[in-house]
Amino acid sequence: MLFNSIEYLIFLPIIFIIYWKFFNKSVKYQNHLLLLASYFFYGWWDYRFLSLIIISTVVDYVVGLKIHDSSQIKIKKRWLSLSILLNISLLGFFKYCNFFIDSWIDLWATVGYELSPYTLKVILPVGISFYTFQTLSYTIDIYKGKIKPTKDFIAFATFVSFFPQLVAGPIERASRLLPQILNARSITKKNIE
Repeated sequence: MLFNSIEYLIFLPIIFIIYWKFFNKSVKYQNHLLLLASYFFYGWWDYRFLSLIIISTVVDYVVGLKIHDSSQIKIKKRWLSLSILLNISLLGFFKYCNFFIDSWIDLWATVGYELSPYTLKVILPVGISFYTFQTLSYTIDIYKGKIKPTKDFIAFATFVSFFPQLVAGPIERASRLLPQILNARSITKKNIE
């Protein structure tokens, strides 16, 4: 769903009204709605890529808790390495797979050997760079002791998939956006101006 599409023009007011009219008294319900709306927004383009954002979310949520709970630096590094390896592998595969296959075919063509031009034609998921670096910054900040992990999975998942910034950025630090998701919100004239 693009920000300048008719679908988004319908989607945003519906979410806004439900958010403030029905869930204005509960941060928990607001976060559930934001998470569902964000997954719907992301899945609108291709629902199959929701699995990638969910995998990154679950892994980095668990890794953040494990890093924080561990007292040994060696164990913390292992957990951080797992997060980095998984996230960068997913990003690298989807971003560069076609490039490397095409380059490999071109390399062989320079020495006169024609390979089949068949490639996987891997589609680059929208926003994968944004949420990959956002979840990585979360685990790195926990590792460095800059923040503590949240125990609220829904709030963390909302932080990762927050639809207004998911596909266009900016990449938000957990220390900035996560407290806004965890704390009560209200709409006032001052907020609107």
